[in-house]
Amino acid sequence: MELRQLEYFVAVAEEQNFTRAAERVHISQSGVSAQIRQLERELGAELFDRSGRTATLTVAGKAALEHARAALAAAGAVGEAVGEVTDLIRGRLTLGMVIGCTITPLFDALAAFHGAHPGVEISLLEDNSDRLVEAVRAGTLDLALVGTATAALEGLEALTIISERLVVTVPPGHPLAALPQVTLRDLSTYPIVCMPPGTGLRAVFDQACAAQSLRPVIALQASAADAIADLAARGVAVGILSASMADRHADRLTARTIADVEAPALVALVWRAGHRPAVRELLAHARRAFALG
Repeated sequence: MELRQLEYFVAVAEEQNFTRAAERVHISQSGVSAQIRQLERELGAELFDRSGRTATLTVAGKAALEHARAALAAAGAVGEAVGEVTDLIRGRLTLGMVIGCTITPLFDALAAFHGAHPGVEISLLEDNSDRLVEAVRAGTLDLALVGTATAALEGLEALTIISERLVVTVPPGHPLAALPQVTLRDLSTYPIVCMPPGTGLRAVFDQACAAQSLRPVIALQASAADAIADLAARGVAVGILSASMADRHADRLTARTIADVEAPALVALVWRAGHRPAVRELLAHARRAFALG
């Protein structure tokens, strides 16, 4: 049994597809398949059910997965332990980022980290915040930049990057633009365009509506703030954004703070306790990039 076989096994298990796994580990699909078959022969059991369109774990595969991940983590820790005492960090860092992220200090932090630690291979994955959080918990991501309604995420540590109130965005001639402040009940007669479930901004909005037993009409959903702003500017629906998202469109949209949504929408970096040296170093670069001290 070789570490590369375990790496390929974990890749197929997570991708549920031999082709995508091969792309991830940078070898041919036939190479991945051959190594998995060899591993199965050594273990005396099939690890995947190949009868469907996706490669799903068998009972034996499910039993092996966490041990394979642990073995790979332990092997990586050997190099990292040596690296710590020689001031050299190597290995792989897998970072998650919420879809549509335009927070440039994060990219500044990644660039600075890469310059300081060129021996670390960086992988970047986009997804919605809920799935990113679960991936960090599962250990498939080292850390992630997510939108959230709370920084107290079970089993994870968090560094809040942004904390902002929600605002409603409408064209200047819209009736809501004439109000000095807007409430959730004011929104109830208008169609709304908002981010989808699984995002921090939507969680804050939904929780605030539920607290007042309100059920606004979410007519449209978009993951990108620019798309929400474009739809709101055209009068298709009332846009719900955070304050800084709305500020970028102040030339064509009027923003009003939603008075009875006091809980802020947060953007935070999240990671598991007992993090690796590479995670610690990236967090240090992030603190500097975001001027968090």
